[in-house]
Amino acid sequence: MTRVGPEPIVLEDALRAVEDPSCGGIAVFLGVVRNRHEGKRVTKIHYDAYPEMANAVLARIEAGLRRTHGAKAVYLAHRTGLHRVGDASVVVAVATPHRGEAFAACREGIERIKSELPVWKKEYGPGGAVWKEEVALRKPARRTSRRPAARSRRT
Repeated sequence: MTRVGPEPIVLEDALRAVEDPSCGGIAVFLGVVRNRHEGKRVTKIHYDAYPEMANAVLARIEAGLRRTHGAKAVYLAHRTGLHRVGDASVVVAVATPHRGEAFAACREGIERIKSELPVWKKEYGPGGAVWKEEVALRKPARRTSRRPAARSRRT
């Protein structure tokens, strides 16, 4: 099961979703909003997404975890909206026949979510709010020569 949306993440729901009597390993990663990022204080975060696209990406990640790690059940969810420090914002739960595959699938799941999921993050702190650029949204520049690509400066 996969979902992107404002609904709260309930750990018990994730565990129930991946129960499988043929599996001896369930691994879970629960990501929560932390109070600091890159040395700056954070009071809350707003996540935004294009749900149809984000859910398609989560479905692709789920299929990959099933194929690569033999996962029998997968639960992936990422919240949107405004969330305070300590709120759960992302969960990966995976059930596999053995613990090693469960740990590997869970790790791959969160790494792929962080690198592929089109979710935008706005961090709030004492100095105001700033949108953070996510790696998943950057596309590599096309290079037509062997010379290094020119670097642009952001203003």
